[in-house]
Amino acid sequence: MNVEARISKEWRRRMLFLLFMLTGIGAWFLSDGYHYWPQEAQRHAAYTQILEDLIAAGEAKDAESSAVQLAWQRHAKAAGFRDEVPSERTAGAIAEQRTIGWVLLSGCTLFALWVAWNHRLCVRAEGDTIIGTGGQQVSFDAITEIDRKKWKSKGIAYALYRAGGKTRRLTLDAHKFKGCDTILAEADRRIAARQAGGAEG
Repeated sequence: MNVEARISKEWRRRMLFLLFMLTGIGAWFLSDGYHYWPQEAQRHAAYTQILEDLIAAGEAKDAESSAVQLAWQRHAKAAGFRDEVPSERTAGAIAEQRTIGWVLLSGCTLFALWVAWNHRLCVRAEGDTIIGTGGQQVSFDAITEIDRKKWKSKGIAYALYRAGGKTRRLTLDAHKFKGCDTILAEADRRIAARQAGGAEG
Protein backbone atom coordinates (compact mmCIF):
# COMPACT_ATOMS: atom_id res chain seq x y z
CA MET A 1 0.00 0.00 0.00
CA ASN A 2 1.01 3.63 -0.50
CA VAL A 3 -0.27 6.21 1.98
CA GLU A 4 1.14 9.59 2.96
CA ALA A 5 -0.37 10.86 6.21
CA ARG A 6 0.16 14.60 6.64
CA ILE A 7 -0.97 17.20 9.16
CA SER A 8 -4.75 17.12 9.62
CA LYS A 9 -6.98 20.18 9.36
CA GLU A 10 -8.26 19.59 12.89
CA TRP A 11 -4.74 19.66 14.38
CA ARG A 12 -3.87 22.74 12.33
CA ARG A 13 -7.01 24.57 13.49
CA ARG A 14 -6.31 23.72 17.12
CA MET A 15 -2.71 24.96 16.92
CA LEU A 16 -3.74 28.17 15.15
CA PHE A 17 -6.40 28.81 17.77
CA LEU A 18 -3.79 28.46 20.53
CA LEU A 19 -1.39 30.70 18.62
CA PHE A 20 -3.97 33.47 18.12
CA MET A 21 -5.16 33.22 21.72
CA LEU A 22 -1.64 33.51 23.18
CA THR A 23 -0.78 36.31 20.76
CA GLY A 24 -3.90 38.19 21.84
CA ILE A 25 -3.03 37.78 25.52
CA GLY A 26 0.51 39.02 24.86
CA ALA A 27 -0.80 42.03 22.94
CA TRP A 28 -3.20 42.78 25.81
CA PHE A 29 -0.33 42.86 28.32
CA LEU A 30 1.74 45.09 26.01
CA SER A 31 -1.15 47.50 25.45
CA ASP A 32 -1.52 47.81 29.22
CA GLY A 33 2.22 48.20 29.73
CA TYR A 34 2.83 50.78 27.03
CA HIS A 35 -0.48 52.64 26.81
CA TYR A 36 -3.22 52.18 29.39
CA TRP A 37 -1.23 51.77 32.59
CA PRO A 38 1.19 54.69 31.98
CA GLN A 39 -1.83 56.92 31.32
CA GLU A 40 -3.54 55.67 34.45
CA ALA A 41 -0.33 56.32 36.42
CA GLN A 42 -0.47 59.95 35.27
CA ARG A 43 -4.13 60.23 36.29
CA HIS A 44 -3.34 58.65 39.66
CA ALA A 45 -0.51 61.15 40.24
CA ALA A 46 -2.94 64.02 39.56
CA TYR A 47 -5.55 62.44 41.83
CA THR A 48 -3.02 61.95 44.61
CA GLN A 49 -1.95 65.59 44.36
CA ILE A 50 -5.56 66.76 44.66
CA LEU A 51 -6.09 64.48 47.66
CA GLU A 52 -2.96 65.70 49.44
CA ASP A 53 -3.77 69.36 48.77
CA LEU A 54 -7.30 69.04 50.16
CA ILE A 55 -6.14 67.18 53.26
CA ALA A 56 -3.41 69.75 53.85
CA ALA A 57 -6.00 72.56 53.54
CA GLY A 58 -8.31 70.83 56.01
CA GLU A 59 -11.04 70.44 53.42
CA ALA A 60 -10.95 66.64 53.46
CA LYS A 61 -10.04 63.88 55.89
CA ASP A 62 -9.33 61.07 53.47
CA ALA A 63 -10.04 59.77 49.96
CA GLU A 64 -13.65 59.00 50.88
CA SER A 65 -14.46 62.66 51.51
CA SER A 66 -16.99 64.16 49.12
CA ALA A 67 -14.74 67.17 48.56
CA VAL A 68 -12.06 64.91 47.09
CA GLN A 69 -14.51 63.18 44.80
CA LEU A 70 -15.98 66.45 43.55
CA ALA A 71 -12.55 68.02 43.03
CA TRP A 72 -11.39 64.97 41.08
CA GLN A 73 -14.50 64.93 38.88
CA ARG A 74 -13.98 68.61 38.01
CA HIS A 75 -10.31 68.03 37.25
CA ALA A 76 -11.02 64.91 35.21
CA LYS A 77 -13.64 66.72 33.12
CA ALA A 78 -11.32 69.66 32.46
CA ALA A 79 -8.40 67.38 31.54
CA GLY A 80 -10.51 65.00 29.44
CA PHE A 81 -9.98 62.07 31.85
CA ARG A 82 -12.49 59.47 32.90
CA ASP A 83 -14.03 60.52 36.19
CA GLU A 84 -13.54 57.16 37.90
CA VAL A 85 -10.80 57.14 40.53
CA PRO A 86 -7.62 55.79 38.89
CA SER A 87 -5.72 52.86 40.36
CA GLU A 88 -2.09 53.18 41.31
CA ARG A 89 0.21 51.81 38.61
CA THR A 90 3.79 51.74 39.82
CA ALA A 91 6.81 51.71 37.50
CA GLY A 92 7.53 48.16 38.63
CA ALA A 93 4.00 46.99 37.79
CA ILE A 94 4.14 48.64 34.37
CA ALA A 95 7.52 47.02 33.65
CA GLU A 96 6.08 43.66 34.69
CA GLN A 97 3.20 44.01 32.21
CA ARG A 98 5.67 44.77 29.43
CA THR A 99 7.90 41.85 30.37
CA ILE A 100 5.00 39.38 30.43
CA GLY A 101 3.78 40.68 27.07
CA TRP A 102 7.17 40.32 25.38
CA VAL A 103 7.73 36.86 26.88
CA LEU A 104 4.35 35.72 25.56
CA LEU A 105 4.99 37.13 22.09
CA SER A 106 8.45 35.57 22.01
CA GLY A 107 6.89 32.25 23.00
CA CYS A 108 4.28 32.68 20.26
CA THR A 109 7.04 33.18 17.70
CA LEU A 110 8.73 29.95 18.77
CA PHE A 111 5.38 28.15 18.84
CA ALA A 112 4.59 29.36 15.30
CA LEU A 113 7.96 28.08 14.08
CA TRP A 114 7.28 24.72 15.77
CA VAL A 115 3.87 24.45 14.08
CA ALA A 116 5.43 25.31 10.72
CA TRP A 117 8.15 22.69 11.28
CA ASN A 118 5.54 20.04 12.10
CA HIS A 119 3.92 20.66 8.71
CA ARG A 120 7.04 19.20 7.13
CA LEU A 121 6.50 15.89 8.91
CA CYS A 122 4.47 12.93 7.70
CA VAL A 123 3.94 9.23 8.27
CA ARG A 124 4.18 7.13 5.11
CA ALA A 125 3.36 3.60 4.12
CA GLU A 126 5.31 2.42 1.11
CA GLY A 127 4.60 -1.16 0.12
CA ASP A 128 5.27 -3.32 3.17
CA THR A 129 7.06 -0.60 5.15
CA ILE A 130 5.88 2.19 7.44
CA ILE A 131 8.15 5.24 7.64
CA GLY A 132 7.66 7.29 10.81
CA THR A 133 8.10 11.02 11.30
CA GLY A 134 11.66 10.49 12.50
CA GLY A 135 12.56 8.38 9.48
CA GLN A 136 12.34 5.04 11.29
CA GLN A 137 11.31 2.21 8.96
CA VAL A 138 9.18 -0.64 10.24
CA SER A 139 7.84 -3.55 8.25
CA PHE A 140 4.14 -4.26 8.62
CA ASP A 141 5.01 -7.89 9.25
CA ALA A 142 7.34 -6.93 12.10
CA ILE A 143 4.47 -5.38 14.07
CA THR A 144 3.34 -7.76 16.79
CA GLU A 145 0.73 -5.71 18.61
CA ILE A 146 -1.14 -2.39 18.59
CA ASP A 147 -1.29 -0.42 21.84
CA ARG A 148 -4.50 1.63 21.88
CA LYS A 149 -4.42 3.00 25.43
CA LYS A 150 -4.51 6.59 24.12
CA TRP A 151 -6.70 5.95 21.09
CA LYS A 152 -10.06 7.04 22.52
CA SER A 153 -8.75 10.14 24.31
CA LYS A 154 -6.09 11.35 21.85
CA GLY A 155 -6.38 9.33 18.66
CA ILE A 156 -2.89 7.89 19.21
CA ALA A 157 -1.91 4.25 18.79
CA TYR A 158 1.50 2.60 19.11
CA ALA A 159 2.63 -0.15 16.78
CA LEU A 160 4.86 -2.48 18.81
CA TYR A 161 7.66 -4.34 17.03
CA ARG A 162 10.92 -6.10 17.81
CA ALA A 163 14.24 -4.63 16.76
CA GLY A 164 17.71 -5.15 18.16
CA GLY A 165 16.39 -7.62 20.68
CA LYS A 166 14.08 -5.03 22.20
CA THR A 167 10.39 -4.18 21.91
CA ARG A 168 10.04 -0.76 20.30
CA ARG A 169 7.06 1.30 19.28
CA LEU A 170 6.09 3.43 16.32
CA THR A 171 3.66 6.28 17.00
CA LEU A 172 0.60 6.45 14.76
CA ASP A 173 -1.17 9.72 15.61
CA ALA A 174 -4.42 9.80 13.65
CA HIS A 175 -5.47 13.10 15.21
CA LYS A 176 -2.35 14.88 14.04
CA PHE A 177 -1.72 13.06 10.78
CA LYS A 178 -4.66 12.39 8.48
CA GLY A 179 -4.26 8.94 6.99
CA CYS A 180 -2.69 7.20 9.98
CA ASP A 181 -5.96 5.39 10.60
CA THR A 182 -5.60 3.75 7.16
CA ILE A 183 -2.07 2.63 7.99
CA LEU A 184 -3.27 1.37 11.36
CA ALA A 185 -6.09 -0.62 9.73
CA GLU A 186 -3.58 -2.34 7.44
CA ALA A 187 -1.38 -3.21 10.43
CA ASP A 188 -4.42 -4.66 12.21
CA ARG A 189 -5.35 -6.68 9.12
CA ARG A 190 -1.89 -8.21 8.86
CA ILE A 191 -1.71 -9.05 12.55
CA ALA A 192 -5.12 -10.73 12.35
CA ALA A 193 -4.07 -12.65 9.22
CA ARG A 194 -0.90 -13.97 10.91
CA GLN A 195 -2.85 -14.97 14.00
CA ALA A 196 -5.44 -16.76 11.89
CA GLY A 197 -2.69 -18.55 9.97
CA GLY A 198 -1.00 -19.61 13.17
CA ALA A 199 -4.26 -20.95 14.59
CA GLU A 200 -4.87 -23.03 11.47
CA GLY A 201 -1.32 -24.40 11.64
